[in-house]
Amino acid sequence: MFSVPQSSKSEFLDKARQAREERKGQKEKERAAILIQALVRRFLCRCRLQKQIRKEVDDYFQASETGTSKRNALSIFKIARKLLFIYRPEDKMCSKHNSSMSVHMFTPSTYQTFFNLTIPWLKQIKDVLWTCCQLLKNLKPDILQDNKLVTLYLTMLVTFTDTLTWRIVRGKGEALRPALTRICENIMGHLNQKGFYSILQILLTNGLARSKPSLSKGTLTAIFTLSLRPVIAAHFSENLLRSFLIHIMSVPAIISHLNVLTPEVKTHDLLRKFILFLSREEQCLDICVCLEGSHTLCLLGNLIQLGYLNEKVLEEEANHFVKDLTDMLSYCQRYVSQKKSNLTHWHPVLGWFSQTVDYGLNESMPLVTKQLQHLWGVSVIRTLFSDVLSKKLESQEPTPPPPQPSTSQNNLPVKNLFKRAFQKSASVRNILKPVGGKRVDSAEVQKVCSICVLYQTALSTLTQIRLQILTGLTHLDDLLPKLWAFICELGPQGGLKLFMECLNNDTEESKQLLAMLMLFCDCSRHLITILDDIEVYEEQTSFKIEELITISSFLNTFVYKMIWDGILENAKGEKLELFHSVHGWLMVLYERDCRRRFTPDDHWLRKDLKPSLLFQELEKGKKRAQLLLQYIPHVIPHKNRVLLFRNIVTKEKESLGLVETSSASPHVTHITIRRSRMLEDGYDQLRRLPVNSIKGVIRVKFVNDLGVDEAGIDQDGVFKEFLEEIIKKVFNPALNLFKTTSGNERLYPSPTSYIHENHLQLFEFVGKMLGKAVYEGIVVDVPFASFFLSQVLGHHHSTFYSSIDELPSLDSEFYKNLTSIKRYDGDVGDLGLTLSYDEDVMGQLVCHELIPGGKTMPVTNENKISYIHLMAHFRMHTQIKEQTAAFIRGFRSIINPEWLHMFSTPEVQRLVSGDNAEIDLDDLKYTDKWIWMKYRRKFVTSCSRPPLLGFAYLKPPFSIRCVEVSDDQDTGDTLGSVLRGFFTIRKKEPGGRLPTSSTCFNLLKLPNYSKKSILRDKLRYAISMNTGFELS
Repeated sequence: MFSVPQSSKSEFLDKARQAREERKGQKEKERAAILIQALVRRFLCRCRLQKQIRKEVDDYFQASETGTSKRNALSIFKIARKLLFIYRPEDKMCSKHNSSMSVHMFTPSTYQTFFNLTIPWLKQIKDVLWTCCQLLKNLKPDILQDNKLVTLYLTMLVTFTDTLTWRIVRGKGEALRPALTRICENIMGHLNQKGFYSILQILLTNGLARSKPSLSKGTLTAIFTLSLRPVIAAHFSENLLRSFLIHIMSVPAIISHLNVLTPEVKTHDLLRKFILFLSREEQCLDICVCLEGSHTLCLLGNLIQLGYLNEKVLEEEANHFVKDLTDMLSYCQRYVSQKKSNLTHWHPVLGWFSQTVDYGLNESMPLVTKQLQHLWGVSVIRTLFSDVLSKKLESQEPTPPPPQPSTSQNNLPVKNLFKRAFQKSASVRNILKPVGGKRVDSAEVQKVCSICVLYQTALSTLTQIRLQILTGLTHLDDLLPKLWAFICELGPQGGLKLFMECLNNDTEESKQLLAMLMLFCDCSRHLITILDDIEVYEEQTSFKIEELITISSFLNTFVYKMIWDGILENAKGEKLELFHSVHGWLMVLYERDCRRRFTPDDHWLRKDLKPSLLFQELEKGKKRAQLLLQYIPHVIPHKNRVLLFRNIVTKEKESLGLVETSSASPHVTHITIRRSRMLEDGYDQLRRLPVNSIKGVIRVKFVNDLGVDEAGIDQDGVFKEFLEEIIKKVFNPALNLFKTTSGNERLYPSPTSYIHENHLQLFEFVGKMLGKAVYEGIVVDVPFASFFLSQVLGHHHSTFYSSIDELPSLDSEFYKNLTSIKRYDGDVGDLGLTLSYDEDVMGQLVCHELIPGGKTMPVTNENKISYIHLMAHFRMHTQIKEQTAAFIRGFRSIINPEWLHMFSTPEVQRLVSGDNAEIDLDDLKYTDKWIWMKYRRKFVTSCSRPPLLGFAYLKPPFSIRCVEVSDDQDTGDTLGSVLRGFFTIRKKEPGGRLPTSSTCFNLLKLPNYSKKSILRDKLRYAISMNTGFELS
């Protein structure tokens, strides 16, 4: 009966637990309230203290300003402690007081505080100086007020980090200097730990990384002096040198802004220490990784300018200097390649890669570029290449050139050229053949190779200023010839054999030798590209003609062996770049030789290459044969290349079903042409035909002037006649689709062809017709200007194409006038020229601007080279751009442009027009020579030009038939007809009969005249009638 119910017990326990929680919560509230009250009291107390100290500071400075109280070192020390206690960077008034305090801390009595309060004073100075550093970090030197504060804080830092201006060490206090110097070093050590160099870097970048620097010379000198003091104090320790290079020497163009270098830079031999520090590969890599790409480039620019300003140190430490720059450039190259992505930005020196956009850095890039230019300036090049430039080229008495075997008139200019080359000077440089003799592992060769590696690395890294580098390296006329002489002396035998061995080795020594060859090729190619014909052939700038002959032979063999020995097939990276460099230099020489000969006959051919073997490998699809045909087809005789071209065309015809076979006949297109309207009818009927139909068989039916169909049946001969006639008409300058050049009367599109309403369609049609002629092997008498053919071949898209070189083929007088401007010694501005071209167009004077606004821009000595190239480009490209594009479009629809890559510009002209040489009578095996000497070949073959490969390749072969009956009774060359023709000679004179021909079969039909005189007269009469088939 005394038991407690279970429910009552649970309620009791719950109430007890709730009471405990309430008491606990109450205690926590009381504790929190006490804590909050303590914090508030602390805050209020601190505020009161700060206000009190702030009032004392304000009263102190106010009293000082009004002059009611006199300042002393102790009072300044005490008030400085109070100011530092309440100082906040965001408090402008505190900053103002701090600035004022900094001014008054420079009084002489301040230094006496050392003796009584050394440790507190030292701590206070550290705090004050670091406060100055923090303030400097946020100042903008381009603002006048901030600029004044920069000067003040820098003065504070300069004063308290060196004892030079301390009065206490003057006179009797000199004994204190070592101890005080250690105190300064202690202060600088404290600042370095806090990030002193980072502050200076920010200040320098804010003041210098802009188009116009905002730091004065004195301010800049002060900052540089401050940055040097820790390094000097630490006796150029590696850690501080590292910090100095990363934070100070990486500031864009800082050396350029230091117009007069501070004494410390000269006294402490800073450049030498930088060079030696960076000569360790791991330290150089560490610096580059910390800086990344753009700032590494800035460091590179500053080091190069220091080298330029300290020529003696550069000369003494050339090897280490070259190695350091090469390592840094190589890092930049790797950095750019790793950063390439879809999200890229353009860098004015390094090109495209993914980077953080730093507009201040981009603004200063022109100055950095100017620093980099010292590397390929004359002074640095002379210092680095002193071993090469100091060599004197050996001389020998001039010997006459070897006699030319050919007697062709085309070779006379070459002979005269050789004569002038050998007679130009009293002695000729004896470097025509590699001589060998220098050990490739000698110090001299290793040094030159490392320098070449440096410049080659610069070319491949600084892609956006590559042309500037090449121009600088080619400025000295004697550098490249002497470098070539140096190359010829390498190895036991010299020249080619050594470099071919290097291709098969993967050693560092081989790579350096190949880099030297690559640099020589890149620079020489650039030089020859920018030189005009007068400088190359007449003045022979840099290279003599005989040197170019030797070099071209070396390059030709080198490229051939790289291809034929299978090296190119597996080439990658540096070897592939080397091939393109050597091949580019080779092709520049070859194209210039094609334009104006300077090499002997068969100079470019490889006599050890059998065309039959090459064609066999091409049939089998061998890679080396394809590469040979792609890169150096000129080593194959021209005749064999023409045969190859014809073979390619034949294969395409077979693949398109355009050749008669036992199972199928090709589609034939029939057209009817009125002789009186040949061009109009041909254009109307052929321009809409599909390309494959034009490539196929076309049969022509002529209608004479009376409207009657001519009797001839076209088996290709009539079409050949039609094609030649229509091409003759359309290229007639009177039609004004094409014009002739002045002098040699070569054809090119007329700039005023727009007088024809459909002139572009006509140009496309003409391109197709000429393409058809080349496709069928029909030679036509159309002499093109070489600059126009170069555009048809696509040479003008080449990096090394120069409009000025092709200009003589358009107008030789105009070319002479332009080059005279280039050589004009006076002020070109006096000539009154502008960047425009005035032309008389059908009686009206039209002004063409070479660039937008060109008619208001005068030609000066600075832009005269640009003016010359712009003018040449306008005359040969811009004026006829649309016409040329239409012609090329039509021509390439028939002729695959890759087929013509195996021919040079003059060879394409021969492909179109045949050989200009006299007829080879020995080539006519089936006819009497005297007949052909008096006979027009067009009468028999329908073509006025001889076949490209000679009459031996004429299909069907040229033949003569003796006939005694009319053509409608002729049954062909049977044994009876032949015997009957010869036996009836003199029995009956065919006085009314005229000679006829079957142009489809290249067959000449001669009646059996009794006398040569009668035959001659009848032939002349038949040819001059130009009647078609009426004489049959």
